[in-house]
Amino acid sequence: MTDPWKTEVAGTRHMVVAGHYLAAHAAFTVLEAGGNAVDAGVAGGIALGVVQSDLVNVAGVAPIMIRMATGETVTIDGLGGWPSALDPESFFEEHGGRIPRGLQRTVVPAAPAAWIEALRRYGTMSFGEVAHSAIRFARDGFPLHRLTAAVIAEHADEYREWDENARIYLPGGKLPQAGDLFRQEDLGRSLQFMADQEAAQAGRGREAGLQAARDAFYRGDLGRRIVAYHEANGGLLRERDLTDYRVSLTPPVSTGFAGGELLCCGPWCQGPVLAMVVNLLKGYDLAALPHNGPEHLHLLLESIKLAFADREQTFGDPDFVDVPLERLLSAEYAAERRGQLHRDRAWPGLPPAGVDAPTRRAFAVAAGDPPPPPDTSYVCTVDRWGNTFSATPSDVSYQSPVIPGTGLVPSSRGSASWGDPRHPSGVAPGKRPRLTPNPAMWIAPDGRAMPFGTPGGDVQIQAMTQFLLNLLVFRMPPQVAVEAPRVATYSQPDTFEPHTAYPGLVKAEARIADTTVSGLEALGHTVGRWPQSTYLAGSVCAIAPGPGGTLWAASDHRRPTYALGW
Repeated sequence: MTDPWKTEVAGTRHMVVAGHYLAAHAAFTVLEAGGNAVDAGVAGGIALGVVQSDLVNVAGVAPIMIRMATGETVTIDGLGGWPSALDPESFFEEHGGRIPRGLQRTVVPAAPAAWIEALRRYGTMSFGEVAHSAIRFARDGFPLHRLTAAVIAEHADEYREWDENARIYLPGGKLPQAGDLFRQEDLGRSLQFMADQEAAQAGRGREAGLQAARDAFYRGDLGRRIVAYHEANGGLLRERDLTDYRVSLTPPVSTGFAGGELLCCGPWCQGPVLAMVVNLLKGYDLAALPHNGPEHLHLLLESIKLAFADREQTFGDPDFVDVPLERLLSAEYAAERRGQLHRDRAWPGLPPAGVDAPTRRAFAVAAGDPPPPPDTSYVCTVDRWGNTFSATPSDVSYQSPVIPGTGLVPSSRGSASWGDPRHPSGVAPGKRPRLTPNPAMWIAPDGRAMPFGTPGGDVQIQAMTQFLLNLLVFRMPPQVAVEAPRVATYSQPDTFEPHTAYPGLVKAEARIADTTVSGLEALGHTVGRWPQSTYLAGSVCAIAPGPGGTLWAASDHRRPTYALGW
């Protein structure tokens, strides 16, 4: 076992890990000021929408999992549905089943409602207090990280499609460079407006203030600007879509693992796939196999492919689709699906689904390297009282226009729907796209929670599974478990438009041994090499319970993640 590349961060009081060091700073400042894990997690999440606004939008999605010290656990979807004006046949008839770039892939922006609902139910601070750092980063600027600069450069032509996007992300018509001071004054003013509306209600109490901050977005000037732009430019969002929007709060789904309990979000995202993969792998003695050897990785990859086949066949907004979750998560079904996993050969592509297999769906296939997915970030916190927060906010700023004067790109998450309304994740008015972001927790045998998650599109649950196995089966320290080399399959249709699959393709970081690659190829996998470490392999963050009540935070070297605590 090698020493970790990054410093292990351990403590006894409170801890935060975030996908950007400035977001970790924002969250830790709140913890130090006396806020709880929810206050801090929301502060970090809003800050990610500023310091990683290429990947996370303040007006995007924000799925959240919260576990309070009492044991109460809830997920907040932080995910809006398609506008009520949508004709569900329109994409199929006018675009060949594709969902075009721009305003037409906008769904109701949900992140502001999710953050405020988390604060209202489980936090202690005001919106203005937790948004303070984000406002400062937007108003005063911050040095641009090299990954953000690289993402902007990669998508420069897309930013140029809309004048406002180009003005912000290509200042002066030039690509911003790593280390440049990057300002988003309009975004800072939008957040400040929400805080000011809250402050104007100070005499009426905290809840009235939070409602005023929410109303500033969904019923006030910000919402009116968003709707007016859509009405003037062929978009679908209307006033009622915003005023009627409410987040959904549901219990997590769960499965036993490593003496504890794995908690995942519901089938409005890909969260249950993580539990399904774990259920499959529980049937094998992985600890007896060489770590990251061909036998270990073959079982991992084939289990993921089996679960993804069921995801493709059954997952969709459970308000619209009858997802057979009880069956999919049962031990009996896992045993049944293991019969489809051949230890001596790989499926050449995606296996048949185990549910409704006769109606297997066709999807586009390609060769070569898959493009990077529209991406995401992550934040988790644990406070001194034992409250735990896990969130995976998302939505990029290069697929739809910035609403002039606001700095906001309302959620382009419609790219994760299928233009064919007959698909389980097909479009319909009010229906939520199927999210890739899926914050999770593992509850240790002593009852303490470990929040964890990652960006990475369809690689998310693959990276999360490998982290869990490294930590709980192969007994690596948390930081080593995060840094260990990873693989990913691309046999499944991509969640994002145009939903292309790469049958049989596995990508492996260069630290995976050549003998392992040869062994996987002998089993029928087509293995392509990533660099030694790549952001495409995900960027897992976690806060693990340690001995004697300690906390151990792990942050991934593959991205600008950071851990703080004591």
